[in-house]
Amino acid sequence: QLQFVESGGGLVQPGGSLRLSCAASGFTLDYYAIGWFRQAPGKEREGVSCIRSSDGSTYYADSVKGRFTISRDNAKNTVYLQMNGLKPEDTAVYYCAAVSGTCRPRSYEYDYWGQGTQVTVSS
Repeated sequence: QLQFVESGGGLVQPGGSLRLSCAASGFTLDYYAIGWFRQAPGKEREGVSCIRSSDGSTYYADSVKGRFTISRDNAKNTVYLQMNGLKPEDTAVYYCAAVSGTCRPRSYEYDYWGQGTQVTVSS
């Protein structure tokens, strides 16, 4: 059974950091692009970042460029999202998702999803 387990969310003060993890089981991440999405209350799910399987190319939403870093450890079958300089507007449930091949811009294009992890940025 294909499954993601996300972890690393929590409550952090503005300017703080968190590292989210997305561990896959039941399949290997080698052939999938992995995206991170987030959804705040009352808002649509939005793409945050993505890492391609073939060459490790990365993509970021403008709102997180320079603050967030996506990476993958294929040996651990895990993708990470390092989030620095967190702002209150980063508060959301964060999801990882997989799609075969290359990164896609739309959430509906992803086939497999984790359960989400809450990130709250507040003083």
